[in-house]
Amino acid sequence: MNKPKLETITLGGGCFWCTEAVFQELKGVTSVVSGYTGGSAPGKPTYREICSGLTGHAEVVQVTFDMAVITLYEILQIFMTTHDPTTLNRQGADVGTQYRSVIYYKNEVQKEIAKNVLNDITPLYKAPITTELSPLGVFYEAEEDHQDYYKNNKSQGYCQVVINPKLAKLRKLYAEKVK
Repeated sequence: MNKPKLETITLGGGCFWCTEAVFQELKGVTSVVSGYTGGSAPGKPTYREICSGLTGHAEVVQVTFDMAVITLYEILQIFMTTHDPTTLNRQGADVGTQYRSVIYYKNEVQKEIAKNVLNDITPLYKAPITTELSPLGVFYEAEEDHQDYYKNNKSQGYCQVVINPKLAKLRKLYAEKVK
């Protein structure tokens, strides 16, 4: 059996509960960890601090995947088409810099692949893409109650109204990639 070739990318596409749920559905994804990055506030931030919008951090997920099963290009393409990358600091009713659309790369290869995806998906949208492309700084894992949020709270209102439609879109657009 071949050893998996694992890669990790950090993505912010609004509320991390939504983004986490999308990537947990994909073949080849081995883990999805919700967290925070991109800010300058000292110390490990809390969810409450992030929600204030004052830390500069974004809600993000770190997606670890097996490149023999799914490529970084595919991961980023799915990311860019399962949230709205044209709304600055906003996803639906979630508003603030903590909900910005952002790809945090850890090396030049990731940066170049992200640039290619951004270039390739731009024609799909009428409005300009506002997704940031930034180097990854310190990643802070979110509190335990934010991990596996959708899996643990499927009947919660937010999950029903916001996450379920995103998952339906994922399954429609990328059926062959879903577990």
